Amino acid sequence: MTAPTLITTPFSFSSTAAEVLAGVDLGGRRAVVTGGASGIGIETARALAGAGAEVTLAVRDAAAGRRTARDIIATTGNPKVLVAPLDLADRASIAAFARSWSGPLHMLVNNAGVMASPETRTREGWELQFATNHLGHFALANGLLGPLAAAGDARIVAVSSSAHLRSPMMFSDIHFRDRHYEPWAAYGQSKTANVLFALEASVRWAAAGITANALMPGAIMTNLQRHVSAAEMARARSQAGAVLRRKTPEQGAATSVLLAASPLLGGVAGRYFEDCNEAGPNEPGTLTGVADYALDPQAAERLWRVSEEMLRA
Repeated sequence: MTAPTLITTPFSFSSTAAEVLAGVDLGGRRAVVTGGASGIGIETARALAGAGAEVTLAVRDAAAGRRTARDIIATTGNPKVLVAPLDLADRASIAAFARSWSGPLHMLVNNAGVMASPETRTREGWELQFATNHLGHFALANGLLGPLAAAGDARIVAVSSSAHLRSPMMFSDIHFRDRHYEPWAAYGQSKTANVLFALEASVRWAAAGITANALMPGAIMTNLQRHVSAAEMARARSQAGAVLRRKTPEQGAATSVLLAASPLLGGVAGRYFEDCNEAGPNEPGTLTGVADYALDPQAAERLWRVSEEMLRA
């Protein structure tokens, strides 16, 4: 069987979000960026607003969201930067956000996340990283399905990580109830879930014109690493047997905005990107590429069913 041709673009590791959207007109289009008040979420929102989109920062910290919105408005001249409360670990908060949305939604950037946190559980008893990074975004996308379908050509962006290489979906014990909790394994599983979500959403929602893709943004120092010391981060990378070059937040946001808004990716769905290009299979001993288990359609369909069952309980 011939290997599928990987999608390439003129952009690369060093490209910034603003460079990716240079000359792109997003006037009349609307975006939601979760976690839009910190890290690469800020630069994702800034680039989309700079291209003319209406951007809603979906954030837990409303004060930080308002400060970020003012900064983006000042730097882009686009007044259509809004702030709305959203706690991805709280089903009521997600439902309230979805109910409050009116009109079409063209871009949903699932950017917020928790990395390598101490063992923490939601009120439902779910492991926090899986609950936030996957289940929260899964519930949000489903809650916004009507507005996404109304757009006619909506795009969903799932921000994953090379950490997905640390763990497949452990369906027998997703929430670490019977196995020892390991922060990086939990984070890795949640990032694998992000890729599988994009894969299955692209299948289920294709008839509505919705596409979904996942990405690895790169190694960027942001508030995401608040639970991880520098020594621990270095040790984790050493154990992986590879080194990741650092990016600025502006570079880290580039692949997100490419998937969200670039005309180069119209109609592209169910793929995994890094450094603004589609990634090939992971090679052992490296932190690049995508794991086979993250693109397994059977695992993607199973995760969707399991996620629906959890949210119904």
